Amino acid sequence: MTTPPSWDAVYAPGAAPPPWDIGRPQPAFVRLADRGLLSGRLLDSGCGTGENVLLAAARGAEATGVDISPQAIARARDKAAERGLTARFEVADALRLGQLGMTFDVLIDSGVFHIFDDADRERYVASLAAVLPPGGRCYLMCFSDRQPGTVGPRRVRQDELRAAFSDGWEVASIEADTFEVNPGIEFSPGTSAAAAQAWLASLVRRAG
Repeated sequence: MTTPPSWDAVYAPGAAPPPWDIGRPQPAFVRLADRGLLSGRLLDSGCGTGENVLLAAARGAEATGVDISPQAIARARDKAAERGLTARFEVADALRLGQLGMTFDVLIDSGVFHIFDDADRERYVASLAAVLPPGGRCYLMCFSDRQPGTVGPRRVRQDELRAAFSDGWEVASIEADTFEVNPGIEFSPGTSAAAAQAWLASLVRRAG
């Protein structure tokens, strides 16, 4: 597997944190954890430096995180050791999750779905399905078309989410939410905010 330099470079020692690496779990996933929904065998697809995985591990989940960036995974492992938490972190491609040879009860995606073009979006949904048996649930948060401007990730409409997960999935809910981001990021001209508009989708794998 060849690591795209752009992904690994953003986590290089001494580099400024990328917008999404806020040094704590995203509040939306904290709320899910507070409801007991981040439990059992859990996988974070595109975990970055591991904050959401470590949140789940601290709440008792058998938590695994994967990311294509070795730098991100190294930092996630260091965090787990520093906090005395048991979590598994592996370098892996989110488009080839089946290669893990594992299945999970819960998947989480915090800001990965929206990075893909249409072709890779289809591959990504199939990759998620490869590790989530029927009845398993995926909590996915992506950039929303309610976010003004064009800077940053591709904006996603609700109907795009529903279409992407129309075959073999049930879209249980899609709710408006926000990503916390590092201050100073301008996603729309003339504005600088510590949050960006998002959708939080709850998706269930169907049998057959």
